[in-house]
Amino acid sequence: MGEPFAVRDCALIAIATGQYANTLTELRDRLEIIPTSCIYYHFWGGLLRPKFDNPEYQNDFAIWAYQGLRDKSLAERLALIDPSKYHELEDLRGELIDTIEERIDESEILPWMKATQRFYFVRSQTVVFDTKVRLDTPEELGEHIPHMSLGSIFYHFIDARRRPPWGRDDFSHWVSDFGDTYAELAEQISIVDPYFIALGELREELARVFSAHASQGGE
Repeated sequence: MGEPFAVRDCALIAIATGQYANTLTELRDRLEIIPTSCIYYHFWGGLLRPKFDNPEYQNDFAIWAYQGLRDKSLAERLALIDPSKYHELEDLRGELIDTIEERIDESEILPWMKATQRFYFVRSQTVVFDTKVRLDTPEELGEHIPHMSLGSIFYHFIDARRRPPWGRDDFSHWVSDFGDTYAELAEQISIVDPYFIALGELREELARVFSAHASQGGE
């Protein structure tokens, strides 16, 4: 048996960059030079922030396109970009720019139209806390997941994917060390898409996966 699972919590700290965009063309130009931590924050940061409107738009770029530019077509295209499908943030940056350039090519007016509000680029810094909770078996982990904070779910299931050397979530990685009996559980955990649902719903889905495995006798 390996090391116990160390439950950690986190907060995503927002740091202003001083960069902003007034038009779609400016947004495209800034996207080419901003740090990747900005890309990360504007796609994933919303999961840890309260949402009061436009819950259908998961990332800040889509929200700005809808609210600032009044361009529902672009907003919907940006909202469909799933950052969990891109292991490298540079690849995600490229997809984002390609989507915007495609829309720019479709209109003579939109690229230069001034938005009703600026898009302010913010970068992220993750602050991690040790909860002191240690779990020894996959069963204990499954029992504890419903009680984890949303910050813990974010840290172990989302943020873990960009940390070397494995590039996968902490839950499936740790469970897979327990051998073939838990291979199916590890697979079911890893295929859960974390992006298009709220963190609370993600926690419930992960708890359901563990519960389903336990009800099958770990087969």
